[in-house]
Amino acid sequence: MSSPLRALRAAVVFLTRVPVGGFPYTPDEWRWASAFFPLVGAAVGGTVGVVLRALQPVGPGGAAYLALGASLLLTGAFHEDGLADTSDALGGGVDRAKVFAILKDSRIGAFGACALVVSLGGRASLLSHAGPRAAWALLFVGALARTVPVWQMVALPYATPEGAKSRDVTRAGAAQALVASAWTLAIGVALAAGRLVDPWRTAGAVALSALVGVVTALRFKARVGGVTGDFLGATEQLCELAGLAVIAWSPS
Repeated sequence: MSSPLRALRAAVVFLTRVPVGGFPYTPDEWRWASAFFPLVGAAVGGTVGVVLRALQPVGPGGAAYLALGASLLLTGAFHEDGLADTSDALGGGVDRAKVFAILKDSRIGAFGACALVVSLGGRASLLSHAGPRAAWALLFVGALARTVPVWQMVALPYATPEGAKSRDVTRAGAAQALVASAWTLAIGVALAAGRLVDPWRTAGAVALSALVGVVTALRFKARVGGVTGDFLGATEQLCELAGLAVIAWSPS
């Protein structure tokens, strides 16, 4: 890695539409970009939180949907696209070859459309139910949801054929995953120390997101023998839902 700042810029380029430039990046810089995914996720989550708070006068539901719209603009619906493609491929692919054929198809099918409805509608509902505490929690959830896929990169081989644009990024190893986890831990501890989030809720979000990561990884391995960029995007979306569900949980 030429410098941490170069790897951070590569992470921003990969995960968002923010024009930070810096091209070309070396394979090693792309590989180390994953170590900074949580920082990018926290920045996206923080932006969504600011929009959420600013738009509260329009009502919790409207504010939640518009805040998610801001995240779509920032990321170019990067992870949502992965969720839709993964849902179509695993839902409609009867074998490994068919799964990859569907992943390459730019059209969206019934499984993908339904998954997007659940993801966007579910997150908006959870944000509106969580109330004011959701704004700060989004920093942590954004970081956590982008950490779990890094561990999947470490645990599973990259299954997409040669030439895929995310191949260099997915060559992350234990070092990148540990750095990513350290960023997420630091964010969670800082928010908890400042009494901006409930530490028990952050711990619960970690536990549930880890479970999501294990279950999806087992599914990916069983279907194609590893992960793809779309699969990692789907994991991120499911981890966001899991994290927000814990934040919004209200037993009464």
